[in-house]
Amino acid sequence: MSQTIRAAAVQMQAVFGDVDANLEQVDHLVRRAFKGGADWVILPEFFTSGIGFHPSMLDAARPADGPPARLLLDLAREFGGMVGGSFLAQRGEQIFNTFVLAGPDGIIGCHDKDQPTMWENCYYVGGSDDGLIETPVGPIGAALCWELIRTRTARRLVGRVRMVVSGACWWGIPEGAPPDHPLRAQNLALLQAAPVTFARLLGVPLVFASHAGTFDAYRPPEETLLQTRPYMGETQIVDATGSVLARMAREDGAGFVLADVVPSSVDAPRPPIPDRFWIPELPEPFLNAWTTQNEHGAAYYRDVTLPYRQGHGRA
Repeated sequence: MSQTIRAAAVQMQAVFGDVDANLEQVDHLVRRAFKGGADWVILPEFFTSGIGFHPSMLDAARPADGPPARLLLDLAREFGGMVGGSFLAQRGEQIFNTFVLAGPDGIIGCHDKDQPTMWENCYYVGGSDDGLIETPVGPIGAALCWELIRTRTARRLVGRVRMVVSGACWWGIPEGAPPDHPLRAQNLALLQAAPVTFARLLGVPLVFASHAGTFDAYRPPEETLLQTRPYMGETQIVDATGSVLARMAREDGAGFVLADVVPSSVDAPRPPIPDRFWIPELPEPFLNAWTTQNEHGAAYYRDVTLPYRQGHGRA
């Protein structure tokens, strides 16, 4: 159980809302990572589409066992490795943000993100599983984007996993905002610290895949003001002490990083999990957006997304 694995974390520049184009990009990047020596390849959250408030997102979901999951499975079988990432997955009438981990012998396990972030609420609902996946290297945890900064995620995984796999689609403030806007630096610092802090709290390695590039989407709740925003990058592989073994910045674009990790827990004492909802202290504008956009998104999902999928969406 002390097996060393060579992990790859993929950084994408997703074509916003274009599932077919993004699956082609995934196929290319995962093949490169395996040929570069990876045993495990982890993709970003929403690897099929990116995420933003825009009508194109209404067509981004795919069946849970549809083309995205089949691509992961085909690649895992071809290269004899493990491949995982999350996408908007429809099961029955509901849509989830589902992380799928595929191996050579089939789907190893899945995890539905527990709570959408802000405008993400427009396009899916949260899940209720604990994020544990049994694998050949022992139990691992799956946690997506802002799950990494919530204490309840750490509490449900601490002491139960030997590694965490994670993906994000972490967006920034609009490009039209002043270059010295304080939220730019605060948002980047929050993102850079999230994988490191979470690895330290659990005392296990963490593989974190992300998106770079830009996307054009509307500012909720109105579909009138189109804004260009960045995806923030910061793909990382972190060891059990929180040391960053490999990293890609947003400016590095699409690609992947490789590092050897040992799925196991450190023996040293871990920092305590904070006694609050969020692990870090969030800036007040983020807390306000969390409250208002979550509420708007839930109503949009009920009143727009579900009726659209029932009438026009893919089966």
